[in-house]
Amino acid sequence: MNTLTENAGLYTDFYELTMAQGYYLSGKEQENTVFDYYYRTNPYKGGYLVFSGLYDLLKILQNFKYEPKNIAFLRKVGLREEFLNYLKNFRFTATIYSVCEGEVVFPNEPIVRVEGNIIEAQLIETLLLNYLNFQSLIATKACRIRNVIGEKAFADFGLRRAQGLGGVHASRAAVIGGADTTSNVYSGFNYDIPVTGTQAHAWVQSFEDELEAFRKYAEINPASTVLLVDTYNTLKSGIPNAIVVAKELEEKGNKLIGIRLDSGDLAYLSKKARKMLDDAGLEYVQIFASNQLNEYVIKSLNEQGAKIDGYGIGTELVTGKDTGALDGVYKLVENNGSPRLKISENIEKITMPGRKKLMRYFDWEGMFFRDGILLADENNTDKIYHPFHKDKNTDISNCTAEELTQKVMENGEILIENKTPGEINQYLKQRFNQLPDEHKRFISPHIYKVGISEKLLNLRDSMLKDIREKIK
Repeated sequence: MNTLTENAGLYTDFYELTMAQGYYLSGKEQENTVFDYYYRTNPYKGGYLVFSGLYDLLKILQNFKYEPKNIAFLRKVGLREEFLNYLKNFRFTATIYSVCEGEVVFPNEPIVRVEGNIIEAQLIETLLLNYLNFQSLIATKACRIRNVIGEKAFADFGLRRAQGLGGVHASRAAVIGGADTTSNVYSGFNYDIPVTGTQAHAWVQSFEDELEAFRKYAEINPASTVLLVDTYNTLKSGIPNAIVVAKELEEKGNKLIGIRLDSGDLAYLSKKARKMLDDAGLEYVQIFASNQLNEYVIKSLNEQGAKIDGYGIGTELVTGKDTGALDGVYKLVENNGSPRLKISENIEKITMPGRKKLMRYFDWEGMFFRDGILLADENNTDKIYHPFHKDKNTDISNCTAEELTQKVMENGEILIENKTPGEINQYLKQRFNQLPDEHKRFISPHIYKVGISEKLLNLRDSMLKDIREKIK
């Protein structure tokens, strides 16, 4: 990760650099711009997104520069000397506005706003999308899993199945979304996340018999033993041997923490295991489960009355299955004080021009009611409008309003506190409890309504009209 920080200026797609060079050679380097980050579609066919990755992004932007070895590489790939001279003294000095990390957000909302000169704002596009899209995707998956797990234990086991170093950020995002712990020691160290781990089948196989393996593990870890019971036969061997070791631990003043099921019919095996443990007077021994779990499997296990106290979730969590990537985008919305608009044959891809802020409106019970997109210099509004159907509008004059957009970086310096993933999750819990249940459904969740102010609507429509008249 240090190597990445030292070479932050190269964490980009080449076309960002060729455009930046073009801006410089065109004399546009002092032009001020505004870019918006937003996404178009909720992942997992769900009803919301958990915004994540912000502080990691801000940290690397503080070090976004070009070392001599970076300049030498860019010279080799064909960039021109006058632009390379500019990059030698480059520092990121933009101002960034954003919603809080851990916030629940929705499609087409301006989540992050970058204000800076056109070169610096352009150069960070790939980096920003890479950090925010991935961590938000994984945090949302973890939130969905936590929603069905309830208060039971939830550990991230995904590093070995993650896409390379993405596993480091995945563990952070997983805890933001709701995981209690991680098996990922690097992320535990880097982000102050509690780490957890039991044993693999290799431990059991390395001994002559299963009971010997269990005894030795308990001898070495008398206060924190969880035994993996499915190496040979869960019901005939693993659990009976775990019961023997649990009784031996009791004699020494300790307790077996739990057993872990990693294969087979988890509902059936957990119920059988619970009965065997209880019959042996080991009601306190917990049952943990792993093996290709996701929110749908856990929901099914709950419905079957599985006796599981906690889950270790790996592959499907840290890869964001079944949504391969979040479709977050980064669009120019203002240049030198003039609003800019991108149009498209797909109406949903027409951008919203100008500097904007994001408002949230709450009903009388304190629940999310609507979100509103306003121009940044607007005061609050009494109505918000459907982005493309002006006849559809909502009166929010009696709602409690909260501005979600805050300044998080100025002149390249971070303005917000670095919170642990667990602390960010506490904020998410509060916000998620304010999201009505109909938006949390896995099947056909209700669409959360996001409107725009009349002033923004009129600006967008007038710009659309002007552009279409020019290209007739």
